[in-house]
Amino acid sequence: MKQNILIIGATSAIAQATLRRYASEQANLYLLGRNQAQLDTIAADAKVRGANEVHTAQLDVNQFESHQTVLNQVFDTLKTVDAVLIAHGTLPDQKACEQDVHRTMTELSTNGISTVSLLTLLANQFEKQQHGTIAVITSVAGDRGRQSNYVYGAAKGMVSIFLQGLRNRLYAHNVQVLDIKPGFVDTPMTADFKKGALWAQPEQIAKNITTAIDKKQSKTLYTPIFWMGIMFIIRSIPEAIFKRLKL
Repeated sequence: MKQNILIIGATSAIAQATLRRYASEQANLYLLGRNQAQLDTIAADAKVRGANEVHTAQLDVNQFESHQTVLNQVFDTLKTVDAVLIAHGTLPDQKACEQDVHRTMTELSTNGISTVSLLTLLANQFEKQQHGTIAVITSVAGDRGRQSNYVYGAAKGMVSIFLQGLRNRLYAHNVQVLDIKPGFVDTPMTADFKKGALWAQPEQIAKNITTAIDKKQSKTLYTPIFWMGIMFIIRSIPEAIFKRLKL
């Protein structure tokens, strides 16, 4: 049976790599994003790659009042959703956020509160249908606050805690909740960063995401896997020492 896959933030590099994998499996795709022109291009590419059906709709995640309407449209079209991937996000300028509370609140909304809003609505729908996977791309940055990106990290950390609660709530309803924590990924969002051995490509992350969803895993997924060890060490550093580090 062909899967019905919903991808929110479908124009992101990891989302595109993931939906290409589902397209090759002849899945039915519903793609949401802010830029309709980009969505149209991505949808056409997905059809060429083998997707059975591809639907698109515009969604500005910070317009909370539109969330229910758009999701109703998705479920009215697909009837049931086997997996949803929430992949939207921005990488804030930490120094600018420190000087501008409005900018800080906007970034927290984009990277955190908007996801919580969508998850609240999606969880109710998945609980009704009694199956499926809710997958969300968060970040290893949410594991510990660092001076270089604590606004971003705070938003992602909030989402991870929220996902823990959802995982606990939805376990009895045959719904898997997957918290995807990539490390450094070579995407347009990180184009200005110097790359090194710890950096991964979006296709590698996408493979790990689809594998975890196909296996019905309900957990925190560090990707690539070596980030689990790295973050264990970082979380283990005593605060008395950690606060003195330039990270």
